[in-house]
Amino acid sequence: MWVLFLGDVVGKPGRRAVREFLSRLRSRRDIDLVIANGENAAGGVGVTGPVVRDLFDAGVDVLTGGNHTWDKREGLPLVRDEEKILRPANYPPGVDGRGWGVFRGRSGTPYVVVSLVGRVFMGQYDCPFRWMDEALPDLKGHAASVIVDFHAEATSEKRAMSFHLDGKVSAVVGTHTHVQTVDAQVMSGGTGYITDAGMCGPVNSVIGMDSRDVLRRFLTQVPTRFEVAPGEAEVAGVFFEIDPESGACRGVEPFVMSETRMRSKEAWMRF
Repeated sequence: MWVLFLGDVVGKPGRRAVREFLSRLRSRRDIDLVIANGENAAGGVGVTGPVVRDLFDAGVDVLTGGNHTWDKREGLPLVRDEEKILRPANYPPGVDGRGWGVFRGRSGTPYVVVSLVGRVFMGQYDCPFRWMDEALPDLKGHAASVIVDFHAEATSEKRAMSFHLDGKVSAVVGTHTHVQTVDAQVMSGGTGYITDAGMCGPVNSVIGMDSRDVLRRFLTQVPTRFEVAPGEAEVAGVFFEIDPESGACRGVEPFVMSETRMRSKEAWMRF
């Protein structure tokens, strides 16, 4: 079975790219489940009702979260009540929402999807490693296939998680830094991994934000409001081929698509 994971969806351009390219991706793979990180989907931070409906209507099945999950006040009831929206599981006990769920693919195959957040350069969250250790027996009782979105800043923390969970889950996908890494692999224990899936957002930007705003912050050190960049958008993510019986990953295929890239015959032939 193919599971598609889309990197952080950034604002309106990112949602537009998902709507535009998801049908093309489906034409190239028989996708059973579509997961996307949605913590930047509403104007660059947080979620709202219309934004969530837009992504679900486009064909996304599950939205994972991160440190910006709570940034839109109007999105808080969604995080609390919508079963297809996940916030990081390793928030302290008592926080609204859910950190994992069981979702049926188009084939009827069950998948457990887990949202985690890192601690290095991120915040004072509960330990994601120990959270997974404690939760795994329960998670594996619901489905053979477990996909983990690890929303973290430090490459080392994401890489460490991949070794910690190798052979225990189907895939560990890094998110948050918005730049796709070149280390997609199936690890020795059968877990698919990539340090960062990339983003669905504006091509000519600094991780999705208008470069002029970001440069002003770097040059002056004065707090500056960031706006999502305009223009052409790309969609980046990873295909995971997962054995529905064992939950083992058999293949990992990262991709980045945009109209400009797809004008290249070589780029299109990869799909």
